[in-house]
Amino acid sequence: MRVIGTKTHGYLDYTVGLLLIVAPWLLGFYKGGAETWVPVILGVGTLVYSLWTDYPLGMAKVIPMKTHLILDLVNGILLAASPWLFGFADYIRAPHLVLGIVEIVVVLMTKQTSGEGRTGRRRTIPVH
Repeated sequence: MRVIGTKTHGYLDYTVGLLLIVAPWLLGFYKGGAETWVPVILGVGTLVYSLWTDYPLGMAKVIPMKTHLILDLVNGILLAASPWLFGFADYIRAPHLVLGIVEIVVVLMTKQTSGEGRTGRRRTIPVH
């Protein structure tokens, strides 16, 4: 059931992107290895492709929403699996796993179109 609109999804993107960047320091798991840099890199990537997405909070409006959601899904899977993929699960895993699962759930609950054109006006069907 897709109940999250694209504008709300945009707010979540920027919030989660920033959270991923600061998470290692905020949550106290900074060691300078993959446990630190995986969320930081994914956070920066999220901010960049969000700015380029064709949705209400995008600036360049180049990346289609469906492509954006695929990128979010890949980010979520990579983030959730990263403690085991990069060998730091014995040190820290909960933040990566939880935030990765949250990203996946948000993707599955987000509408794929905004119902708005590039001008920001609602699309209407002409009645003759």
